[in-house]
Amino acid sequence: MAGFSFAEVHVSEPIKLIVGLGNPGAEYAATRHNAGFWWVDELARLHNANFRADGKFHGLIAKTALHGHEVQLLKPQTFMNLSGRAVGAVANFYKLQPAQILVVHDELDLPPGSAKLKLGGGHGGHNGLKDIIAHLGTKDFWRLRVGIGHPGERAEVVNYVLNAPRKEEQVLIGEALQRAQEIAPLIIEGKLEAAMLKLHSA
Repeated sequence: MAGFSFAEVHVSEPIKLIVGLGNPGAEYAATRHNAGFWWVDELARLHNANFRADGKFHGLIAKTALHGHEVQLLKPQTFMNLSGRAVGAVANFYKLQPAQILVVHDELDLPPGSAKLKLGGGHGGHNGLKDIIAHLGTKDFWRLRVGIGHPGERAEVVNYVLNAPRKEEQVLIGEALQRAQEIAPLIIEGKLEAAMLKLHSA
């Protein structure tokens, strides 16, 4: 249970940086791989936060006060496989600890309609996570995993994530994203254990 006690140690750490993963450009906007962008865009909209391009951060960034805490929202514009460049740049600039970072991403291993919160773990073949781990030098950051389902064949994964969900999947994904928005205050306040309990029992 060492991993669980580690999560407990960091459970009171407020989140200072929320990163939505995706690919830039209109042609990718509706694709499954952009589920992280969708969630962060909605969070920004709800709190009137405006993204601006920042070259030194290799992305679009918005600074906002959410639930009494100052939080940076980041959408890397490097394309998915180089997401770590943007995350590493922001983390270094603001001297953030890994446990103060939440990465929101699409998850093949969860079905549409599911969203899970966890600390640490591997990258599961997700190139965005792989690059973030490489740049931060650790796996121990928070992840909000948005289920998109799996095509069934490994060879089909790239095509699958770079296409839009089917209509019925989009509905389920939208519902999961909404449930995850409802725990945003708990996440930002550092009440991540409570956030997990609420999200996972929904």
